[in-house]
Amino acid sequence: MTIKLICLDADDTLWHNMRHFNSTEDALLDLIAPFASRDIAREQLNACEARNLKLYGYGAKGFTLSMIETALELADDPLPKEMLAHILAAGRALLSHPVEVFDGVADTLAQLASKGRLVLVTKGDLLHQEAKLAASGLGDRFSGIEIVSDKTANTFRRIFKKEGVAAEEALMAGDSLRSDITPALEAGAWAAFIPQEGAWVHEKAAVPANHPRFRQLNSLTELPDLINTIR
Repeated sequence: MTIKLICLDADDTLWHNMRHFNSTEDALLDLIAPFASRDIAREQLNACEARNLKLYGYGAKGFTLSMIETALELADDPLPKEMLAHILAAGRALLSHPVEVFDGVADTLAQLASKGRLVLVTKGDLLHQEAKLAASGLGDRFSGIEIVSDKTANTFRRIFKKEGVAAEEALMAGDSLRSDITPALEAGAWAAFIPQEGAWVHEKAAVPANHPRFRQLNSLTELPDLINTIR
């Protein structure tokens, strides 16, 4: 069946994202180094993020709150004012860093638009995601924009129904096995996994290597050719 709807992730699929979070995390670990080793601090931060995702959601604001909580748990009591100021500044920097689009994305989107409707499906803080999309200059390439709190199979079912396509006529492409690939396959769509270095620990999941509708690509630029093979 021909693909009619092409859903694309944003962060680390269209533009760089995690490398900014990873460098901010490294800075936090340096800041906490007088009180805890990097391994312990990273483990504490990961645990804190896992607890807080259901409360704060995804994005820089929730990550900043988790960094503060981690520092409170590991550093001296009371938390030094200078340390808190550094963490808050790091959080603001995450919200304002330049948007760096991956090479070839603009041309690839033009090719994909000739093969089906393009819908951006991204999760995180609404204002931040809207700002990044505007800064990327890619917003007008999409016929639909979906900024959601999380991506589940029901999220994709809703989008397919809204767009008037059967699940097998849709494809989701992104860098997260947990958020882009697994729920899209569960909803009955095709899924193209485009892994990136420095992937977030909370987005990891098993690779569905033997799934008939799963493909793994080296780059988004390979997606148009993949779609040509789906009949």
